[in-house]
Amino acid sequence: MTTHVLPLQSKNLRGSFSSAYTPAAVIDSGDTLRTTTPDIEWRYSRKEGEPYQTYHPATKESDPKHPVIGPVYIKEAEPGMTVEIHIQRLVPGWYGRNWAGGALSWQNEAMHLTGSERIQVDWRLDKKNSTASALFGNIKYTIPLRPFLGLIGLQPSGDTVHPTPPPYFTGGNIDCRELTEGSRLFLPVAVSGGALYLGDGHAAQGDGEVSGTAVECPMDEVEIKVILHKNMKLTQPYAETASGVLTFGFDKDLNTAASSALGDLIEKISIRYGLKPQEAAALASAAAHLHITQVVNGVKGVHAILPHHIITTQLRGDNG
Repeated sequence: MTTHVLPLQSKNLRGSFSSAYTPAAVIDSGDTLRTTTPDIEWRYSRKEGEPYQTYHPATKESDPKHPVIGPVYIKEAEPGMTVEIHIQRLVPGWYGRNWAGGALSWQNEAMHLTGSERIQVDWRLDKKNSTASALFGNIKYTIPLRPFLGLIGLQPSGDTVHPTPPPYFTGGNIDCRELTEGSRLFLPVAVSGGALYLGDGHAAQGDGEVSGTAVECPMDEVEIKVILHKNMKLTQPYAETASGVLTFGFDKDLNTAASSALGDLIEKISIRYGLKPQEAAALASAAAHLHITQVVNGVKGVHAILPHHIITTQLRGDNG
């Protein structure tokens, strides 16, 4: 098993997904990847007072969006297989930012903010106390840190260039706050080599990402382990997290996204407990949770959670 270090350099960054991009690294199943990611504005500062350095995509792109490290190719990965991303370490930088109001968008219309002034909120991240603080007027507001990567995904199928904002069935800009340290994300492979991309550090975010942005931050340290499952076949991502088993759905229609997440959860419960689909649905209605992941990327996201150990079983007549 090898540890690959990808330094924060423009040569390792992309702003879209394409099979034509030169690999940033080629790794084996079981290898570890360590890197540093810039903030959403393609900048990075190691410590307060240090000037911000700006980065650029490795090759010319017509409309780069999120700065992502990649692509990282996994040897022997082929369509129909599954790549597991074990998120082992996430250390956010010292600062974060988010924005609200202004441009025409679904969420701004819902909050009656269309046409309002777009504001920027600057957050100070305190890693020792695991908090993020920002001034609104002369009052400091503090929230807990909950760092995660908003974007972890494999190359979608097809020869076209794919933009980073919408999540795909191979993952990508999922923006799920549950994918914290220790989580394992499982992604279906669509192209030879898989082609993994990651970035979009978030220091904290609520389900929905309602203003359009989380507390966007650089990540000083990212460490993941990549495992190829040749005999595992998926049609969409799922995850094992501290909260439980997560299934996902993505679509422009929130009902369709919810249907996809729920359908995958029912299938997993059916297989795990040997139940008929309608029995699994009854159990899910009593024990599982349906969350809106995000509503801001054109394609909306929903995730279903079955908490660990919430269901216990006992044979009828068993007094033990």
